[in-house]
Amino acid sequence: MAMLDFLLPVVIIVGVLYVSFCLYLFLMQAKLIYYPNLPSREITANPSRIGLAFEPVTITTSDNIKIEGWFVPAEKAKGVILFFHGNAGNISHRLDSLAIFHRLGLSTLIIDYRGYGQSEGRVSEKGTYLDAEAAWRYLTENKKIQPAKIIIFGRSLGGAIGAHLAVRHAPGGLILESVFTSVPDMAAQLYPVIPVRLLSRFRYDAKEAVLASSCPVLIIHSPDDEIIPFSNGEELFASAQEPKMFLQIKGGHNDGFLVSGRTYLNGLKRFISESLEVPD
Repeated sequence: MAMLDFLLPVVIIVGVLYVSFCLYLFLMQAKLIYYPNLPSREITANPSRIGLAFEPVTITTSDNIKIEGWFVPAEKAKGVILFFHGNAGNISHRLDSLAIFHRLGLSTLIIDYRGYGQSEGRVSEKGTYLDAEAAWRYLTENKKIQPAKIIIFGRSLGGAIGAHLAVRHAPGGLILESVFTSVPDMAAQLYPVIPVRLLSRFRYDAKEAVLASSCPVLIIHSPDDEIIPFSNGEELFASAQEPKMFLQIKGGHNDGFLVSGRTYLNGLKRFISESLEVPD
């Protein structure tokens, strides 16, 4: 009896803590997924800092939210990259990638999701999909760019957004860099003893989208990724239809594309050349 008297309060306390943590995860999911204020929403630089001409772009979504971005043209562009960034920061933190795409002879449209940077609104999963659709319409309707000349590029969270867009349209290709299979999958890896699949209010199912898309796909991932396990990239590649490529890089989640240098650049060049059918 003495042992039972001791254990019962302990079990109750552990149970209350467990339920409280589950409730915290359920209520705070948006704050655990989106980081528009990390490091801040301030636009700290623009492409002119690295010597690139650009056009500031304001796009109105179908639900009347104004999102901001940049169109960075390349001379005699082979095609256009539609760039969806990760869950933290804003477009001003992606200048290195803009430089890489420009070096490859590609124009780039990069946007900030609603609630990020100078874009209006409050971020949500449905909202990010609407933002992506608006960016696609801007390229195909305003810029008159043929869908086959557009390559959708998504890094981390942006990969799930880009993959969702690729299912609805016919881009020249889809590049997913350091992308998870889905939010519930990632949550299950982080919290294996919590019923996160039941608690999750967000999907961002990149694996399902990749399986449903029919355009060429390039999956880029590093075994050293400390945030999204390498196995996610392998699963995405296995789900993708042909034609598809896998580019293994090195380095962490946020710097792999820089650390990998020539390996990264050559992998992009090969995929883009084959997808857009331009001379390598």
